[in-house]
Amino acid sequence: MAKSLKDRLTQALIDSKLITEKDLERARNLQIKDGGGSLGRILVKEGILSEKDLMSAMSKELSMPAIDLSKYKVDEDCVNLIPEAMARQYRVIPICRFTNTLIVAMADPLNIFAVDDLKALTKFKIEPVLGTETGILDAIDRFYNSEDRSLSDAIKNAEDSNLEVISIAKEEFDISEAVLEGETPPIVKMVNLIIQEALRKRASDIHVESEEDYLRVRYRIDGNLQEALKIPKKNQNAVLARLKIMSGMDITESRMPQDGRFKIRLQKKEVDFRVSMLPTAFGGKVVLRALDKANLSMGLDALGFSSDTLARFKEAIAKPFGMILVTGPTGSGKSTTLYSVINQMNTPDKSIITIEDPVEYQVEGITQIQANSDIGLTFANGLRSLLRQSPDIIMIGEIRDSETADIAIKASLTGQLVLSTLHTNDAPTAISRLIDMGVEPFLIASSIVLVAAQRLCRVICKFCKGKGCNKCNSTGYLGRIAILEALAVDDKIREMIIENVSVDDIRNYAVSKGMKTLRDDGMEKYKNGVTTMEEVVRVTTEE
Repeated sequence: MAKSLKDRLTQALIDSKLITEKDLERARNLQIKDGGGSLGRILVKEGILSEKDLMSAMSKELSMPAIDLSKYKVDEDCVNLIPEAMARQYRVIPICRFTNTLIVAMADPLNIFAVDDLKALTKFKIEPVLGTETGILDAIDRFYNSEDRSLSDAIKNAEDSNLEVISIAKEEFDISEAVLEGETPPIVKMVNLIIQEALRKRASDIHVESEEDYLRVRYRIDGNLQEALKIPKKNQNAVLARLKIMSGMDITESRMPQDGRFKIRLQKKEVDFRVSMLPTAFGGKVVLRALDKANLSMGLDALGFSSDTLARFKEAIAKPFGMILVTGPTGSGKSTTLYSVINQMNTPDKSIITIEDPVEYQVEGITQIQANSDIGLTFANGLRSLLRQSPDIIMIGEIRDSETADIAIKASLTGQLVLSTLHTNDAPTAISRLIDMGVEPFLIASSIVLVAAQRLCRVICKFCKGKGCNKCNSTGYLGRIAILEALAVDDKIREMIIENVSVDDIRNYAVSKGMKTLRDDGMEKYKNGVTTMEEVVRVTTEE
């Protein structure tokens, strides 16, 4: 019995050692589990096979030409012959036309249903050529997502969002034309889809930015911004109005910065969003920061700390009083680490109070105070008040001034465990920073039990091992992990602080006692195959 084209192709992949029989069996099981789909797409999606190797094998076996769409000029007149919804559904894009023949790039030319549907729709003979799925989707984004395309068309072709906004402003505002449009189903659906897609791609931030001719949407994924969407300028006010309404902002205020927050539920998972809005020359910029509380329930053991660093942290948090500091630049994961610590210590027998600006994660069982300098509720004033509540553990969002530092350190000497953050490049420098703030060295020496400096570096994608695949958006990285240097303050370091010894001498002593620097911890993760040398160098350049 003659083999089908699909069987010949899979056999060719096995013969060329691109896949194994075991890989094929796994892909077929997934195909059955998912109710169908292309075997080739499943092999690529699972990181078993690269798109390039699949296209090369298909081209050879099917005697069909392959095309690199990034280097090919597509005839834009032909693009209009196939609706975007069908192009995305079948992973196809028309590239040119000769008399009654339409040349179409296809990721799966063996899909006879797609060929028949295209033939019936266009009334042309369909001549397939091979293209990678990524290349075709990129081309669809380029040629269908033009500024002239209306928002309603984009939404019509999109899947329904299953995102539910469960916490939204209830205030009534002066309803302008923008607000009316902002509450219409197309705009609501578009904003929901933007949020849903951001969460699907594991974005930590969504940037919605007014440009001169359009509204740009970008996602921060694993620390790097990636452009996601351009929305026509005519829809700008409506989208910004919708985001203001969701976040509880004043819809009538367009000249002053505003902050807000809201909560959504997506597939039984709740995510808080902290929202910041700035007026700009072309309208406004909104940044939505996703705060996923599921990350906090993992505990310290799941944060990726090296064994000796983890041991130092656990020893420090076991102490009944003292101060623990986590240092690093904005976006280095300091707050997540501290929240993981207090979440682990959040038991009925402990009173935990935080003062933050703003409150990032809302955690049940913990008393959280929002600092507000406009009404005189500064970190220092808030600290004075909360100390009267007899807490066991205090978390201060950031030590920004000498008054806050002085009160925090004195609190750590009178029976409280105090956790906070500082902006310094490494752990030993935190000591000199506190001295610069006017804190007496003997108080620092008596109070601090641990200083940890932290960075986040990207993790090599486990599906493609760094080559780039659909799972990691072709970046080669999937997720981030913390690298730390943890300075445990012993008697010798206390003496060095009191004697005003240099930061370099303290660092050298700590290293001699086993402290790994940020670079050392990063290199260990590189040697273990967790990240790359480039990532370690990138996040530790100041060393």
